[in-house]
Amino acid sequence: MDALYRVMDAVLPFECFRLSFMKNALLAMLLLTPLLALLGTMAVNRRMAFFSDALGHSALAGVGIGMLLGVQNELISMIVFGIIWAVLISRINRTGGESADTIISVFSSTGIAVGLLILSHNGSFSRYSSLLAGDVLAVAPGDLIWLSLALPVGVLLWALLYNKLLLTAVNPALAQSRGIGTKWVEYAFVSLVAIAVMLSIRWVGVLLINALLILPAAAARNIARTSRQHALLSVLLGLLCGVGGLVAAYYLNTGVGAAVVLCAAVCYAVTLPLRRFVR
Repeated sequence: MDALYRVMDAVLPFECFRLSFMKNALLAMLLLTPLLALLGTMAVNRRMAFFSDALGHSALAGVGIGMLLGVQNELISMIVFGIIWAVLISRINRTGGESADTIISVFSSTGIAVGLLILSHNGSFSRYSSLLAGDVLAVAPGDLIWLSLALPVGVLLWALLYNKLLLTAVNPALAQSRGIGTKWVEYAFVSLVAIAVMLSIRWVGVLLINALLILPAAAARNIARTSRQHALLSVLLGLLCGVGGLVAAYYLNTGVGAAVVLCAAVCYAVTLPLRRFVR
C-alpha cells in the first residue's frame, strides 16, 4: 500500500488526498462506484429501482439475525441474509399476485422492522447506527483488498448475465424459447445485486445505497442511445459523482455519502432535459 500511496501523492493535485484515510476512501470509491453503476443499469431497465432499497433495509435484519445465531462476522450475515431476501422477493414477484412495487415495499418495511426490533433490544441500537448513513472514511486497507476482488468478479458476472437479462426483460417468452432459464438468470442477478449492496452498505449506508445504485444509471439512460453507451456513461457518472462527492464533502465538512448522492442527483437533473434531443 505504501507504494500505491506514493503514486497517489505524485499524481493527485488535491491537498485532501495527502491524508491516508482520504486515499483509502478514494480507492474505495473507484472500486465501488463502477460495480454499482453497472448493476444499476439493469435495475433501471428492469424497473427495479426500489429493489436495492429493500435489500439495504434487510442489512439490519441480517446483522440482527446473525447476532442471534452467534455469527461474529457481520458482513457474512448481511450477505447471506441479503441473498435469501433477494431471492424471496424475486420468487414472490414472479407469481404475479401483487405488483412489484407492493412486494418490494412489504419486504423493505419488514426487513428494517426486524432489524430494529432485534438490534434495539436493551437500547443497544446505537452500536449499529453507523449502518444507516455509512462512513467511507472508515475504509481500511484490508477492506480495499476485498473490494478489489469484488469489482472484477462482479463485472465478469454482469457481463455474462447481461444479454440474457436484457432479453428476459424485453421478451420473456422469446428468452425461454431460446433455452434461457429466466428464473435462474433472475435469481443470479438479484443475488449479485444483494452481494454488491451488502459489500457497500458499511460505507454508503442503508439510507443512501439505493440512490447511489440508481441515480448514475438513471442519468446515463437520459443521454445514452444504446445499451453499451448506457453502461459506459453510467460507470463514468458513477466515478465522477463518487470522487466529486468525496472531495466536496472534505472541503465542506459534510457527510460523504450524502455529498456523493447529491452529485448524482445534480447529474440526473442536468441530463433530464437532454432526453428529448437523444430520443
